[in-house]
Amino acid sequence: MSSEHMQIGEVAARTELSLRTIRHYEETGLVIPSARSQGGFRLYTEADVARLMVIRRMKPLGFTLDQMRDLLEATDRLDSGEELAAAEREALLECVRGYEQNAAEQVEKLRTQLARAEEFAATLRERLTRVPAL
Repeated sequence: MSSEHMQIGEVAARTELSLRTIRHYEETGLVIPSARSQGGFRLYTEADVARLMVIRRMKPLGFTLDQMRDLLEATDRLDSGEELAAAEREALLECVRGYEQNAAEQVEKLRTQLARAEEFAATLRERLTRVPAL
């Protein structure tokens, strides 16, 4: 086994995803381990870990598995090193731009939610300081 291949436990530790979650992403075809060891264990590469990190970042923003697959397929094509027709390349870049814009909108919504949560916590702290001592 070469050093650039990792077993699922190491991948789980690096990505902070559970083994069950990684296996689910494998079953849905989002991340397919690049190789297997002689003992039949799934082996992952840095590229597989990078894919899992994309998924991990998309999930809390509400992206679906189909959207994750769509983005990964677009970035795979762009990163393939193949000569792409100008129209295909532009369509792929437009796809990635759409996801970037969607992510930016989600970040703004989360900032608003965080600000409201901080205001609420501060209000409660302030309220507790006004409780008269017994």
